Amino acid sequence: MGFYFVYQAARGVADRGGVAAAFANGEWIIDFQRGLNSMFELSLQRAVEGSGFLIQATSITYWLSQFAVVGLALVWVYFKAHERFYPFRNTVILGNLIGLLGYVLLPTAPPRMFPAAGFTDTLAAHSTVNHSSTFVAFSSNPYAAMPSLHALDALIVSVVMASIVRHRFAKVLWLAWAPWVWFAVMATGNHFWLDIAAGVLIAALAGAIVYRPWRRA
Repeated sequence: MGFYFVYQAARGVADRGGVAAAFANGEWIIDFQRGLNSMFELSLQRAVEGSGFLIQATSITYWLSQFAVVGLALVWVYFKAHERFYPFRNTVILGNLIGLLGYVLLPTAPPRMFPAAGFTDTLAAHSTVNHSSTFVAFSSNPYAAMPSLHALDALIVSVVMASIVRHRFAKVLWLAWAPWVWFAVMATGNHFWLDIAAGVLIAALAGAIVYRPWRRA
């Protein structure tokens, strides 16, 4: 709950920072990725748009990965591997707080807001719940693309859960969770790959601060 209120405060600051800045930053990312010939998000979108199953799977993943899966993973670790809970929780909170700082300093419009560049809003076109839905519009920041908290949280959950579960199949599934989320948020037009990369770097930084692997070494 504390994080939610901090998120809303950061959203307010980002909104006051100006829509123009958010679109300018989004356009800069598009130009940067085009300069690297790495605008593969458009290919991912076309692949998803051609499959009803992928449309539903990526839409569900986008909505549930951020809070539902993270929350359930925290509860599961709390009861099943309690000694692992506190560093897990602290990494998630620290990473998200750093991410919120990014939203304040660098508001960025997501790909779905740039139809001229070829992007579409998959959720608006195919999902009953989208960013225009009343609750979503009230509680979310429309210019919170950089960094991707979806990517950040998915990586933390993926690594922690894979290190805790014992069955090999479960480990493989959890290790696949982060790449699948990355695919889903790009294929639905909600994040650039540069947003994903920033989220991964922040997750690694938060993990290094909390777990301090150099001390064990």
